[in-house]
Amino acid sequence: MNALLSPDELEARLRQIGAERYHDLHPFHKLLHGGKLNRGQVQAWVLNRYCYQGAIPRKDAALLSRMHDVELRREWRRRIVDHDGSGPGDGGIERWLVLAECVGLDRGYVVSTDGALAATKFAVEAYVRFVRERPLLEAIASSLTELFAPGIHKERIAGLLQHYDFADDKSLSYFRKRLDEAPRDVKFGLAYVLREARTAEQQQGVIDALLFKTDVLWAQLDALHHAYVEPGNIPPGAFVPEEMTT
Repeated sequence: MNALLSPDELEARLRQIGAERYHDLHPFHKLLHGGKLNRGQVQAWVLNRYCYQGAIPRKDAALLSRMHDVELRREWRRRIVDHDGSGPGDGGIERWLVLAECVGLDRGYVVSTDGALAATKFAVEAYVRFVRERPLLEAIASSLTELFAPGIHKERIAGLLQHYDFADDKSLSYFRKRLDEAPRDVKFGLAYVLREARTAEQQQGVIDALLFKTDVLWAQLDALHHAYVEPGNIPPGAFVPEEMTT
């Protein structure tokens, strides 16, 4: 990209990435939201997605360590509290573990990540490393998949409630909470990116960062689909649903 975009043009480019590449378009999510997955496949999704949920505070802590502006740190640290909570029994990670228990998984097993796919772990750690190593502007821009998150959460809540017995207010509390948190977070993050991307090179870095993040999310679902939807592909050491052991 050689020409400098206006803030409105840059935002439009970022939103186009979501329309074309966000993981709500992935076949695995179509199966999940349409009630086409069995209990074991849903468990595999919850188990593997925990790797990502659990890494978010580490990712944000890496970002905080690179911020010299106190106002920026003050704003960003709320994200860690959102996921870690202010005490036991609070926060997004806890709400995800409640979901895990509601679908029949052992909390300790989920937290250990022992049964998660290697591809999931590699994708998640690639994201943490990206945020730790890339320029701060790009690291912040990678969080802008939150632009598209409320839509997938609404679709997920409706689909799970319609199709799965485990779905209720308790099990889906993570997604309901994110309907409030994600818009607040992305409002700040988007404003920062549009303001600070002042050169064509910086704008291209922002675009590439969001492309990278959509690839991270898509790759996790590719791994799940390969292992748990296509028959015979669960790798050694990964979680094996009860349906496949009897």
